[in-house]
Amino acid sequence: MKKTVISLSLLCALCACSSSDDDEAKDMSQPIITDQGITANPIDCQVYQRGGSIPFNYFFTDDTELGTYNIEIHNNFDHHTHSTSSVECPMDALKQPVKPWVYNQDFAIPTGLRQYDAKIDIPIPADIDPGDYHFMVRLTDRAGWQQLKAVAIKITE
Repeated sequence: MKKTVISLSLLCALCACSSSDDDEAKDMSQPIITDQGITANPIDCQVYQRGGSIPFNYFFTDDTELGTYNIEIHNNFDHHTHSTSSVECPMDALKQPVKPWVYNQDFAIPTGLRQYDAKIDIPIPADIDPGDYHFMVRLTDRAGWQQLKAVAIKITE
């Protein structure tokens, strides 16, 4: 009898406990990359000069909590696509890269934010191949959902 009472008490205690995940709504949606209330940059077909900079500015939102973002820039000398925009920019002829620019940087968003105005100036090396490039932003929320925005830009001499 004593063992039964102890077993039942233990079972009741375990059933009464619940994980905080059960009490909170699960984040089931992607974060959003937007130009809401700002002048977004870069946008499709913008032209930048070697040795200059790209002033990055986008507004990020999430229904629960933002996490991090990543900016990647790589050449598009082979005319591949990432299909996040329907805009078609004039492109240079196909070419082989000699000294292409590759930029890939992660950025933290302060903990607890559901909105964030991301701004950063990205210096363009003066000695890279000019031509067509992709500028990609990957926004990840705290739950791991991700949104991608890719725009076509051009780097000139």
